[in-house]
Amino acid sequence: MPEISRFYGIIIYMFFNDHNPPHFKVKYGEFEANILIESGNLLNGDLPISKLKLVQAWAEIHKDELLKMWNSKEFHKVAPLK
Repeated sequence: MPEISRFYGIIIYMFFNDHNPPHFKVKYGEFEANILIESGNLLNGDLPISKLKLVQAWAEIHKDELLKMWNSKEFHKVAPLK
């Protein structure tokens, strides 16, 4: 599972042969969730609300890049939230 970004204890992964809709995986401590790239909404799983908001802000900033990565299956690191 390729790690694409890490910030504030949050780790972002993307599986390149995963099911639609386009999404990425988030781990934070014992929490795990899948986040929709298009909307930033929680697909499934659980995250503390404060961490979900950080992930949603990061996803909005990198939305086009994430969708391109999902569609091309070309892995690269994505800048963390600062």
